Amino acid sequence: MSDLIVIVYPTEAKAEEMRTKLFELQKQYLIEIKDAVIAVKHEDGKVKLNQLINTTAAGALSGGFWGTLVGMIFLMPLLGAAVGAASGALGGALADYGINDDFMKDLSSSLQPGSAALFVEIKKMTEDKVFEAISGTGGVVLKTSLDNTKEQALRDAIATHAPAMAQTPQT
Repeated sequence: MSDLIVIVYPTEAKAEEMRTKLFELQKQYLIEIKDAVIAVKHEDGKVKLNQLINTTAAGALSGGFWGTLVGMIFLMPLLGAAVGAASGALGGALADYGINDDFMKDLSSSLQPGSAALFVEIKKMTEDKVFEAISGTGGVVLKTSLDNTKEQALRDAIATHAPAMAQTPQT
């Protein structure tokens, strides 16, 4: 079972900073992220999604490989690669990995122009350590699938400042 968390930031740069911090926590095995997308609302009102995986490019690459392989069997590797890449790109463009794109665009349409929303789908996390690590990073929790106590703990964590590290005297 996964949890979804959506946090709004005043800028795309701030949302990207938080996404990078979450990936650092993932390297420490404190959180397991299935998907993390930044939705930015532009001045013209359009919402752009900054995805982790470009499914069109991935599909084209995979399709090109398999098309070349099949084309070699029929002694037409270039034609096979072209057809495979085109069909792979089309399939990739139609695929939706992770969080539903329409859901993200609909929810982000209510944002102020220039602001960004970080959508994170979390497979599992060590809440106390993650909340401590993101303490004071700011942002406004827009939506979560967490229970009420965990959601409030998240709100409190991003709103409060991290405690200062105690300095040990040098000997």
